[in-house]
Amino acid sequence: MSETTPTRSVLPFFLSSFSWNFALGMTYPLVPLYAHQLGMSGVGIGTLVALPVVVQISFNLIGGAYTDQVGGRSLMLASFVLTAGAGSVFFFAGGFWLLLLGQLLMVISRAMYWPASWTLGSEMPGGRSLQMGRLNAITNAGQIAGMAGAGFLLLWFGFGPSFLVLAAMGALSFVFGYRLPEKRKHPGRKPRRLFSGYAQLIRLRVIPFAIMCAYISALPFSLSFSFYPILFVEYGYASDATGTMLALRAIGSGMAGLVIARYLDYSAKLAVPLACAIATALSVGLIATTQQAWMIGLLMVAIGLASGIMTLFFQMLISEISTIDNRGSALALGGLGWGLSHFSTPLVMGYLNDHLGILPAFYILGSFAFLWSLALIPMHGWAFAKPHTRADA
Repeated sequence: MSETTPTRSVLPFFLSSFSWNFALGMTYPLVPLYAHQLGMSGVGIGTLVALPVVVQISFNLIGGAYTDQVGGRSLMLASFVLTAGAGSVFFFAGGFWLLLLGQLLMVISRAMYWPASWTLGSEMPGGRSLQMGRLNAITNAGQIAGMAGAGFLLLWFGFGPSFLVLAAMGALSFVFGYRLPEKRKHPGRKPRRLFSGYAQLIRLRVIPFAIMCAYISALPFSLSFSFYPILFVEYGYASDATGTMLALRAIGSGMAGLVIARYLDYSAKLAVPLACAIATALSVGLIATTQQAWMIGLLMVAIGLASGIMTLFFQMLISEISTIDNRGSALALGGLGWGLSHFSTPLVMGYLNDHLGILPAFYILGSFAFLWSLALIPMHGWAFAKPHTRADA
């Protein structure tokens, strides 16, 4: 796809994004709660969630490079097939290893989907900030529906039918995504080696700063598919209430994409990412101080809003320092922060949960996130010290 993408391609793109994120949102409560029902320990659940992310990090870089070569459509379609397969594996899973296989398929799907969808979103007609805001809003709307829907499906029908619905949503994503037009080839463009874009991008000081921003923006996602559901169940909430509380985080992120995105300055200033990082850290720690539904809901909306703005910030930052030829690779590099969060957070939380309890685990994670937020200050000064920050292909 190119800068001249026809308007008719926007609808199937957003529909496929909604349905895929619906499936992704369903995994957030279903997988950890199913593992919890099977009697797995905190470390076991953390390993189940985190171990496949090692594969995701590698596939994320490969996916970014292939997006630059063949376009985001092919990668998105492959991602949708893997999601349908993951839902089918979850349906038959009765123990750790099949759950791990399903998780592996799902994280490879995520690794392909994110750089592909972010690249396609940045190339859609209209203002980049507006379209990326819409994409993130659709992303969160899908996850809201998926998380809330999974809670009610689980309450009414159980895990098996819920996993079948997850697989069906992956298949529906493929039906919508297949209508996206192929990427047009540019006759004058010289062929490049697959990973050549990374050689230029890795030298930019802005990239490590963007990775740090991505890490803190992904923290609520990492908790949503690992220990948020377990925390809410420990508080005594049923599966439908748990799904609704998880959906409130996505509502906050959706507000960031639809409403707030157009009013914020996504320049190289520190104020936006620093404020969002601190707000995220405080929300993570404070959620372990109350069991009242209204306070939990308020904190989930707050953390969704802060992390949603941070996500838009690092997406816009990377889009500005990259070109159309290496944007997929650049977004994949920035997305390493997401992979690192998805790997480290469940493992650390699982260990802390088993040895100290789930409430101290959230206190410690919130404190760590606050220190990470403060580390953005010197990193920002270093990243923007040089006048030249754009990587030309």
